Amino acid sequence: MYKHKTTLEDISKLLEPVGQQLTSTENRLRETFRNQHDVLTEATEHLLDSGGKRVRPIVALLSASMFKANQQHAVSLAAAVEMLHTATLVHDDLIDGSLMRRGIKTLNADLSSEVTILTGDYLFARAASFAAQTQSVRVMNLFAETLMTIVNGEIKQSFANENTTNRQNYFQRIQAKTASMFALAAEAGAILGTQDEKAIDAMRHYGVHTGIAFQIVDDILDFVGTSEDIGKPVGHDLLQGLLTLPALYYIEDNPGNSDVASLQNGHNKDQDLYKRIIQSISSSSAIDSSFAEARQYVENAKSALEKLPQCKCLDALHTIADYVVERKF
Repeated sequence: MYKHKTTLEDISKLLEPVGQQLTSTENRLRETFRNQHDVLTEATEHLLDSGGKRVRPIVALLSASMFKANQQHAVSLAAAVEMLHTATLVHDDLIDGSLMRRGIKTLNADLSSEVTILTGDYLFARAASFAAQTQSVRVMNLFAETLMTIVNGEIKQSFANENTTNRQNYFQRIQAKTASMFALAAEAGAILGTQDEKAIDAMRHYGVHTGIAFQIVDDILDFVGTSEDIGKPVGHDLLQGLLTLPALYYIEDNPGNSDVASLQNGHNKDQDLYKRIIQSISSSSAIDSSFAEARQYVENAKSALEKLPQCKCLDALHTIADYVVERKF
């Protein structure tokens, strides 16, 4: 069963090589552009204060530091990654109609759709500006490709039939939505510090597998976490008609179940049905099976780093991978 072990405090003990850069990244994120409207400033501060764990920029900084990249360029990359992630959340919340994230109001809870969209667009532009400050055309290309991957994945999800998700579709979605961002952080950090293509490829694989594990655990917590910890109602994804890995495992294990048959037929207006299935999934072996799969992706992520030189940054990357599957929110 899911247990909480590695904490952010454990990770912080291993961040000595990039501690100052992480502080600089936070300061960079909060810089205001000339003539920046107060609404944009307040929205950015609200988003940055909303409880993000900064895992992605930490990965970027550790990757860059491991290959002795220019520190200012590394800070610019970390800021770009976190700002890109923040911008995607703004648009995601609006698309999903979410009024709360991490227990805090989303922008669209207080702002009009038009202003929320424009704020998200502004954050995308800020992220691109930070990426340009790395002075690496290759990083800029990777940044653009990642954004295209994320948007393309969201479009595919929007046009997919409700409740028709299978394993292939699920993993394609989370690779586009989550793993691509972790891969960007890890790969781009290496690009800034080395020309060793094998090392760069190793970091990309680390990012992809860590990101997949991260999203699987998010999907597990959607069933077994508390509303206070995850900042949204338990079973939120299923209530929105989104089948994630625990639900897929449950469907596979209960093919003759009448509730499962109704779920697969798209009867998503029956709230009692969803409440029963959420309760059933949360107490089933589907949770352990999903967790075991997430752990395997973490082991794959750590295996990708095996041939890289031992250092404090490498130790921290291993600890982050463990944290991804052992966190409780």
